[in-house]
Order: sequence, then C-alpha cells, then structure tokens
Amino acid sequence: MSFMQKQEYTITVYTENQIGLLNRIAIIFSRRKINIESLNTSPSEVDSVHRFTIVINETEDVVKKLCRQIEKQVEVLKAYYNTNDELIWQELAMYKVPTDVIAEKVKVERLLREYGARAVVIRNDYVVFETTGQREETDKLIKVLEPYGLIEFVRSARIAIIKDSKGFHSKLRDFEYREPGEEPAENEYLNQQEEVFDM
Repeated sequence: MSFMQKQEYTITVYTENQIGLLNRIAIIFSRRKINIESLNTSPSEVDSVHRFTIVINETEDVVKKLCRQIEKQVEVLKAYYNTNDELIWQELAMYKVPTDVIAEKVKVERLLREYGARAVVIRNDYVVFETTGQREETDKLIKVLEPYGLIEFVRSARIAIIKDSKGFHSKLRDFEYREPGEEPAENEYLNQQEEVFDM
C-alpha cells in the first residue's frame, strides 16, 4: 500500500476524561477538512482512562501527522493508528420493520436469522431487530429488508480492538519502567521558614 494512497484508518486515542477534549480533537480534523467517518468514546481497561475510536479515510502520512497533533493535547496519553487488517472491529445496527410483514412472510425471518439479527422490541405495528458486524454486512441487510418496508435504520460508531496489542495497562507499566517518576524530594528549607521568608 502506497504511503500516499488513501485508505480507511482507525485512530485509537487514550486520554484522561476531561470536559472539552472531544471538541478540541474534532477541531484538529475539521481544520484540515478531514471527514470523520465514525467516532466512539468509551472507558478503557485502565481506570480513569478513556478511549476514543476514530475512523477516517486518508493517506498514512496524514494520519501520522494527525496522531502527533492529537498527542499535543495535555490530556492525551497516546494515539495509535491501524488499518482494518490490524483490528478486530464491529458496529451495531438496528432495523425497524412492519410487524405484519414479519408475521406473514417466513422468508424475512429466515433472512434475519441468516444475518444473525435478533428482535429487541416487538410491537403491534413494528419490530426492531439488531445485529453486529462489519459495515458491508450491516449494509447488505438494509438492501435485503428494503423490499419488506424498512421503516428506520441506525448504525453505531465502530468499536475496535488492536489484534497485536497487550492492552494499555502493559504500555503504562513499560513506560513507568523506562521512565520512572522521581522520588519525592525533601524540601531543605521546610524547617527554616522564618529565615527563608523573613524580609
């Protein structure tokens, strides 16, 4: 894959959970006129550390620069980028269809089973199904359901796990091992307040 060829990248950002950070990260993309295809925020495996999962279609060169720019934010601990091949990723999709169609046509029920969809709400007028998968899979089910009166469709942002990652816990431990924090320094002037601060 060429360094200058656009493709889909997932940027994973580990941050402290601070008000206004999402807006500042979004501005980094909008200033460069880069469209965010998907954005998810959630807690991470590390207590008090949050995780942003951002999907964009760009060149690797641009993605590298974006990660460096994101890492300049004070609350950002680390930003990584990966191609789809380096990730295990899923999206949740929900479909609303008329109940009478589902009740009358066994074929629809068979199709839904084929796509791993399950009913989450059943009412007199409509049924809501959900399924998880990659975008191509959830898009296929839209096309399948359209002839049966698909009323509404919604898809979540991407959630992703990096295949070769040992988790952010181990990265923090490695960092502490390589660059341990300084031991608390004793204040040599603590017992000399009157002398030090005497005008």
